[in-house]
Amino acid sequence: MNKTLVEFKHVHTYFHTESGVVKAVNDVSFRIREGETVGIVGESGSGKSVTALSLMRLVADNGKIESGTVEMDGRDLLSLKPEEMRRLRGSEIAMVFQEPMSSLNPVLTIGEQLMEHRLLSRKEAKAEVLSLIGKVGIPDAPRVFAAYPHELSGGMLQRVMIASALACSPKLLIADEPTTALDVTIQAQILDLLRQVKEQYNTAILLITHDLGVVAETADYVVVMYAGKVIEEAPVVELFRHAKHPYTQGLLKSKPVIGERKDRLYSIPGQVPNLIGLGDSCYFSDRCEHCMDICRTKQPPMRAQGAEHRVACWLYEGESR
Repeated sequence: MNKTLVEFKHVHTYFHTESGVVKAVNDVSFRIREGETVGIVGESGSGKSVTALSLMRLVADNGKIESGTVEMDGRDLLSLKPEEMRRLRGSEIAMVFQEPMSSLNPVLTIGEQLMEHRLLSRKEAKAEVLSLIGKVGIPDAPRVFAAYPHELSGGMLQRVMIASALACSPKLLIADEPTTALDVTIQAQILDLLRQVKEQYNTAILLITHDLGVVAETADYVVVMYAGKVIEEAPVVELFRHAKHPYTQGLLKSKPVIGERKDRLYSIPGQVPNLIGLGDSCYFSDRCEHCMDICRTKQPPMRAQGAEHRVACWLYEGESR
């Protein structure tokens, strides 16, 4: 088994607003091993992206990492000085953001942006960038090098962002909804590219998505988040075969199955709760068909359900093993 590369321990990230404190990441703990793809899944507002931004120390101005640690190679990333953290970004940890068009400068060519931080002669930097563009499967690298962002398709731009992230051979690549707004053919190509990156460079990947199909195809291990908390985690095959939490079961039931005809697709009733003023109850209790009295008064702890399967649900009280 590969050794642990990054470990979140009881991370709390809150946003202070006029309406109150939003507990976007609320006591999150999990680990990422070397060369492993960990998928974080959950509905919008579950805390997936804020968890990744907390690791990168890129939380918005009204947000604050209140407590917890994120350890990487024996260092707590949350206690590093700003200049130390800046050196890690790109070199050891890189992030592919959700919307590539907003991450690129519209008045600079792709080549100029990818060469920007290379401490090489212009000729050497250009050769290196052209090689990178080719490695992520973009044909006609010289044309793309000279193009502006608006001249490329969404799939091309996402490949450019992955090329930029790989420039310094990071140990961890964070991909935040990398296939959003892409058609299914391009989605498949991007996911295949991420698999190649992992295999060729032994890069660990933190994959943020709401699409369980993407998780099934790409991830080795899955972390399910709901209302800022981790409510279940397991190896991908184990999770799909033996999901324990009613929320995870609901997500799986809502996924269409090829060849299965239904008049109406299943959807989990209700909405994700407001993250301001959350009480001590299980946050999923108002939407859960198995809700018990204890669910409305007390948070369930994480319980082991096998070697690497853990779940936070009162249904499994006394079943830890």
